[in-house]
Amino acid sequence: MNGFFKLVSTFQTQAEPAYCGLTTLVVVLNALSVDPGRRWKGPWRWFDESMLDCCEPLENVKKNGITFSKVSCLAQCAGASVQAFRANESSLDLFRSFVETCASSEDHHLVVSYDRQILKQTGTGHFSPVGGYHRHKDMALILDVARFKYPPHWVPLSLLWEALNSVDEATGKSRGFMMITKRAKPTCFLFTLSCKDQRWRAMCKYLLEEVPYLLKSRGFTTVEEVVYTVFGSLPAEVASFVKWIVEVKPAVNGPIEKVDRDETERLRYKSKVLQQLRQTRALALITKWMEQNSVNSPEDESLQTAILQACCQGAAAFRGSNCYSNVKCFKKDVKESNVTSNGARGEAVVMSSRVLVDGCEQVIDALVPKRPSSGNVGGGSVLQQDGIDQVTLEENAFHPTTRDLLAVLLLALPPSTWEQIPDLSIHAEISRIVSRKELPHELQLEVEHLFEQAFFVSRSCTEEVLTEEALIETKN
Repeated sequence: MNGFFKLVSTFQTQAEPAYCGLTTLVVVLNALSVDPGRRWKGPWRWFDESMLDCCEPLENVKKNGITFSKVSCLAQCAGASVQAFRANESSLDLFRSFVETCASSEDHHLVVSYDRQILKQTGTGHFSPVGGYHRHKDMALILDVARFKYPPHWVPLSLLWEALNSVDEATGKSRGFMMITKRAKPTCFLFTLSCKDQRWRAMCKYLLEEVPYLLKSRGFTTVEEVVYTVFGSLPAEVASFVKWIVEVKPAVNGPIEKVDRDETERLRYKSKVLQQLRQTRALALITKWMEQNSVNSPEDESLQTAILQACCQGAAAFRGSNCYSNVKCFKKDVKESNVTSNGARGEAVVMSSRVLVDGCEQVIDALVPKRPSSGNVGGGSVLQQDGIDQVTLEENAFHPTTRDLLAVLLLALPPSTWEQIPDLSIHAEISRIVSRKELPHELQLEVEHLFEQAFFVSRSCTEEVLTEEALIETKN
């Protein structure tokens, strides 16, 4: 029962009938003291269901619930480490070992996805954390987050396993269990994958199915040809699939003078990652391909647009709104300030935007990494256009651009992507270029993080494809 006390201290009832997956994650993440990266209310950093929207819009979850793979993806995106197992790919003995491990630990918690009907309960699919294990009776304690239906209850482990080893009709996949732990070393990331925008499916299908076919069916004489083939047919939705993270916060009164030590360290980390990425051969190949094919960053990926979008999302979150699309950004009033934690200029770039949320004006500060380099790094000028300050920035000085997003995506692709290349020497060379072992430490962490995300996203993509095919067959 070691894990019980942490879980029960953060235990809560799901806010919506279909929120069992989200509420279960909230209980576990708070029990593990995972930092959500933003304030909940007042000064407190605390997870609630409204924060878990990076993989699926909350309106969709409220209407249809959430799948097993999306829950595991959410846990990973929220900053935890996840080991997820489908019941049909596991065994009762393995499940029992995880139950015993988590029940005996304060920093390992088990989440189960099961069919209520097998437990002779009302309803169908459900998520809840496991709060304890009775070895002599071989029973598990379910901390049911639907407390309006059932209090915490003991279930024979064999019966719970049967409920896990059932098929989710929405996906055609087996249910299962996952062990969630806190990362040993919390890291602030610059890049992330997103499956919230529905266009991510095109990217997922292309990377999983079309790229291996393209590499297998063509003969290559150089690694440049390999990279050009992969990105020459890339769907336009790449910007909705791989993104860079902007940190935002409500602005304080008066001019921006400094950012705190933690913020400065995160900005330094992001700057270092960007610098390391731009020294890789992967980035050089992407740059060459873009120049030869006259590929430019879309206008809506400019720094000002990215900052405005991030400030809109931040303003919605700070106001407690679940849908930032309802936030009205009425003015692009962007002000730039180069500061550090001790007031010296040069390392941090803070850009402010004015937004209107529920009729209330807010000023939101966005913290942008500044890439260190020789010369006039981050030099910019302020122009007047329609009475509004417009900051023009050098592309190489600040934020990641399309080429950076493509380069980090190239590095994050699984090694199996290149296995079908016929020429062994070309295969060996491209494998060296994208090898994570040769990357600097900070960039290696970023790429491994994206690789982990890609694993969960690929499972979600497979589920979605199966669901769509199943629906077509049903209609026919």
